[in-house]
Amino acid sequence: AVRTDPAASAAPAVDWSTAVVDSTMKRSSPTTLGGWGYTQGLFLYGTYLVFQRTHNPAYLAYIKAWADRFVQPDGSISNSFNSLDSMNSGNVLLVLFKETGQARYKTAATKIRNRLKTYPRTSDGGFWHATGASRAHQLWGDGVFMVDPFLSRYGVIVGEKAYADDETSKQLMVTYKHLLNPANGLLKHAFDESKSASWANKSTGQAPETWCRAEGWFMMATTEVLENIAPNHPNRGALVTIVANLVKAVSKFQDPKTGLWWQIVDRPGANGNFLETSCSSMYTYVISRAVERGYVDASFKAVASKGYQGVLTRVSKGSDGLANVSGICIGTNVGNAAYYYSRPRKTNDLHGLGSFLIMNEQLARTS
Repeated sequence: AVRTDPAASAAPAVDWSTAVVDSTMKRSSPTTLGGWGYTQGLFLYGTYLVFQRTHNPAYLAYIKAWADRFVQPDGSISNSFNSLDSMNSGNVLLVLFKETGQARYKTAATKIRNRLKTYPRTSDGGFWHATGASRAHQLWGDGVFMVDPFLSRYGVIVGEKAYADDETSKQLMVTYKHLLNPANGLLKHAFDESKSASWANKSTGQAPETWCRAEGWFMMATTEVLENIAPNHPNRGALVTIVANLVKAVSKFQDPKTGLWWQIVDRPGANGNFLETSCSSMYTYVISRAVERGYVDASFKAVASKGYQGVLTRVSKGSDGLANVSGICIGTNVGNAAYYYSRPRKTNDLHGLGSFLIMNEQLARTS
């Protein structure tokens, strides 16, 4: 029978996680998947979650073959880590150290951690999005995801747990404070302490819009840090409150018809705005996990279920038998509304595949 209830929470008959991973592995070898980028790290971390469930050795081998393009046998890695984006694939190093025990992955991951000792910060301690002139003094919602889940897991897998808990919670709290739009509880895409960027509000330093994926990056980062932070850490309660507030804020803007969310979250139906797949996956994941962990009450499970059904409408199998995930905004900088509306959408962009896997592993398990 066809389910007409959009909030129907039954897990789909198809294992879309393995379908997406298998299809991506057929389309791209570890060599052609791309360089040491944050989207590769996102997709491969999602692949690792599927490996943890299925124990398919081909998945771990694929992850390892990709990483071994960059990590030398002695653990050296030729990257200066001058942007937060460059750090996200550190998550791949951590899972490989955990799974193989090979010291080179730990050595390479430690290089990223040690870079933070001299990495530039705002006056209140937030890591700049990147060290170059065009990103100096800026905090982006994206950036916390690029460094904080890595650092949080580093604390568990490698060491310096107390530092990792302190630093990650501080980064999230500082960035939240600077990005928050008090009018609706959502986050602006970015903040410039120098207020010199073309997009920066001259009084607040904030970017003009709430871009859906930056909000998603921030929500996922906070959720991931909460998985690892010490239960008695003094900042834990603040992080739970942040996640709960963001879940409540984004839930108000879920499209009632499709269950998806808009590219600019708080301009639903605006001319040029569109419903976007990657952020809808991110929100669905975070809302489901927030219900599971008790950060928000059980009524939000219906929001996650509706989001899940919405994202599943963007997943299909092509005539070649491979899985496709459509409607994914490509990489995006900070700009005005017209800029976000004009961003190209692609099928099978890694931003969407990675966030889909993270969401699907959560929702298929809890539905």
